[in-house]
Amino acid sequence: MSKINRPNRPIPSGKVSLSQAKILFVLTFGIGLVISILHSIFFNLGYLNTILVVFFGLIGWLYAAWGKKQGFIGNIIVSVSFSIGLIYGAILNSSIIPIYIYFFFLTSFFLLLSREIVKGCEDIEGDKKEGVKTLAIKLGINKAIIFSIIFEIMAIIFFILPFFTPIINPLLFLISMIFGLIIVVTATVLSLRKKFDRKDLKRISLLLKVGALLGLVAFIFASI
Repeated sequence: MSKINRPNRPIPSGKVSLSQAKILFVLTFGIGLVISILHSIFFNLGYLNTILVVFFGLIGWLYAAWGKKQGFIGNIIVSVSFSIGLIYGAILNSSIIPIYIYFFFLTSFFLLLSREIVKGCEDIEGDKKEGVKTLAIKLGINKAIIFSIIFEIMAIIFFILPFFTPIINPLLFLISMIFGLIIVVTATVLSLRKKFDRKDLKRISLLLKVGALLGLVAFIFASI
């Protein structure tokens, strides 16, 4: 499907072979596992963080082997796998995870879930040929976008909530939060259109990606 949807990416373009990609997966997973073990030793974490690394390493393999073609289930796998880094980092810092970390986790999760749905709308042509069960294929683009908008609104709500918790640097967080909100609200407004072409969907997807980046910056400012 990537040969149709993303022909310039390393594997579809032939720049990286499938066997090389597998070696890279094993190598990076192994490095991550070793780092998690070192974290366990130096931070007295027991086995929790190592279990997280092994679990999400297997989840990554499961996504490539099965999850991607499952559409919405695959979207959830991607969103959780990316967002869990916030929880992992919090575990290194304290045995008690502050509530604002969970709000940031949910912000990241819903924002990425929204973007994955938009990408499914954008890639509908290639996904149909490969039998991928995205919401866009099952429900149609317009109905899929409704789900995307709902998740964008959820992300906005959870992004605002940390301000009402005892975060470390509320002023810096507020400043960075405003920029992130502007980007995501813009994406949401664009999503309210009745008709979309691929350029519209790419624009929305890009805005959500930028919004996720600004959300990460806001998280850093809230924590320093």
